[in-house]
Amino acid sequence: MTEQLQVTLSQLQCELVAERNLVNPDGISWLQYDILSLLKSEAKLPKQLSQHLGITKTKLSKNLTKLHELNYIIQIPAQIDRREMVTDLTIKGRQFLSQTDNKHQELSNEAQTCFTHDEQEQFIKLSQKLVMTLRESRLSSEQ
Repeated sequence: MTEQLQVTLSQLQCELVAERNLVNPDGISWLQYDILSLLKSEAKLPKQLSQHLGITKTKLSKNLTKLHELNYIIQIPAQIDRREMVTDLTIKGRQFLSQTDNKHQELSNEAQTCFTHDEQEQFIKLSQKLVMTLRESRLSSEQ
C-alpha cells in the first residue's frame, strides 16, 4: 500500500505540473508564482513580500529581478521613502495570473466530472489534511 501511495502521489504531482506548464510559457517558478499571487490584491514592498514568503531578501531580490526581466512586475520608488521600491504587477503579470486562474477552473471542472459529490468531499478533506501536514512540517523544519 505504501508503494502504491507513493506512486500515486508522484503521478498526481506530475500531472499537476504538466497542467501548470500549459499556461507557463516563461517557466515561472513556484516561488515566482507565489510572489505574483501576493501582488494580485495590491502592490507591496520587498520587505512585506519576504516576510510573508519566509525567504531572505537576497532570494527575493533574485526572483524579483527575473520577474522584472520577463515584464511581469514593475518597481517604482515608494512615496514615503524613495529608497524603497514598491513592487506591482504589469498587465502581462495580471494576464498570466488570469490564465492560471482559468486553468485552475478547468481542473476543478475536470474533478467535478470525474468525482461524485461524495468523492469530491472526501478528496477535499484528504487533500486539505495533507496540505496542512506538509505546510506544518516545512515550517517547523525552517525554524
